[in-house]
Amino acid sequence: MPANPEPSLPPAPLSPSAPVPAARQSEFSFRVGKRLTETCSPAPEQESANGGGFLGRTGTIATPHGEIQTPAFIAVGTKATVKSVLPESMAELGAQALLANAYHLYLQPGPEVLDEAGGLGAFMNWPGPTFTDSGGFQVMSLGSGFKKVIDMKTVPVADTAVPDDAVAPGKERLAHVDEDGVWFKSHLNGDRHRFSPEISMQVQHQIGADIMFAFDELTTLQNSRGYQEESLERTRRWALRCIEEHFRLTDERPGKPYQALFGVIQGAQYEDLRRKACRDLGAMAFDGYGIGGALEKENLGTIVRWCNEELPENKPRHLLGISEPDDIFTAIENGADTFDCVSPTRVARNSAFYTPDGRFNLSGAKYKRDFGPLQDGCDCYACLNYSRAYIHHLFKAKEMLSATLISIHNERFVVKMVDDARLAIESGDFFEFKAETLGRYYS
Repeated sequence: MPANPEPSLPPAPLSPSAPVPAARQSEFSFRVGKRLTETCSPAPEQESANGGGFLGRTGTIATPHGEIQTPAFIAVGTKATVKSVLPESMAELGAQALLANAYHLYLQPGPEVLDEAGGLGAFMNWPGPTFTDSGGFQVMSLGSGFKKVIDMKTVPVADTAVPDDAVAPGKERLAHVDEDGVWFKSHLNGDRHRFSPEISMQVQHQIGADIMFAFDELTTLQNSRGYQEESLERTRRWALRCIEEHFRLTDERPGKPYQALFGVIQGAQYEDLRRKACRDLGAMAFDGYGIGGALEKENLGTIVRWCNEELPENKPRHLLGISEPDDIFTAIENGADTFDCVSPTRVARNSAFYTPDGRFNLSGAKYKRDFGPLQDGCDCYACLNYSRAYIHHLFKAKEMLSATLISIHNERFVVKMVDDARLAIESGDFFEFKAETLGRYYS
């Protein structure tokens, strides 16, 4: 990608000099519960179809604001709110933790505001555990003009098929990477900003989430192999700088609850790069790991398994950005402990709702006089109190309440499905539960 046209700041040291705040780190922990291979007996053909052994497990993440029983779906509250849903409603539907975005909160209202409010949870009236991502995804995806979705298709032919500085058609590049960090323009007003590993850590410490992520460089599957290698090494150096700054800030802010820092694994579709990233970051003093970057759907399970075969078993692993039922089961059985996605509320705003028999669109005329709930037997607030006909009317009338009610249902659907998958691991019938759930959903 093109270098920043202005002089960059001098690089920071590449090895943490501050001592590991071991006593503070003990405020965060992860305990493995039941392993999938201990409670279930997958057939050889199942392992063969998976490409290798199953790494799924249950566990418990302990944070200063409560525990997370894993596997767990972490609902996304990008700007310190799950769109159109009250925090109290998220608690009622069973959400264990919420994830907000450092990039968006940095731009508005500013991390200093959240710090003064007592941190992200206090600011949004959410008493449970919270996550923030580093802002790296948004800096790169919005900076390349792709907005919410970045191109994740593989390179069609040779290394030179797609330029490494590609942007979305008709857009200008708003992000410029150099060794020290990234210059980028705000998507809100065009103002110019700087993110570096140190700045990302400072922003996230002020936001105050229980779990935060190291600053990394996002690449797409269209970047050349050469650039992937260059970027991966840059992310490794940035990881070391994040750890050093994280420890410095932890010592500097002794009255604050300990914030766990997760390293982010990149490497795109390349097995050797993914495994190298896991070995490199796995040897660092991170509290857990996020598996990020470009993931083709058909290779999701394989890449997650590559990573989890290398990462420390005694630390949690978060898969960034998935929520489709088949992807969730694939991630769980290959060792992902937590994952997040905006999809449940995003599709709700377009009137789509989840059911055990698939996803449907409530805008259809057949729902005008359908007085049943969104899903028979669902225990969410929307299903217990409102009909498809009423919510159909709200959507057609462009009333905001339609998004609220469908979002509540969709979040409950995904949260419960993951909760049930966790229980199925513990009871020994995970593969039966998976086959029944996916067979019905995609029928």
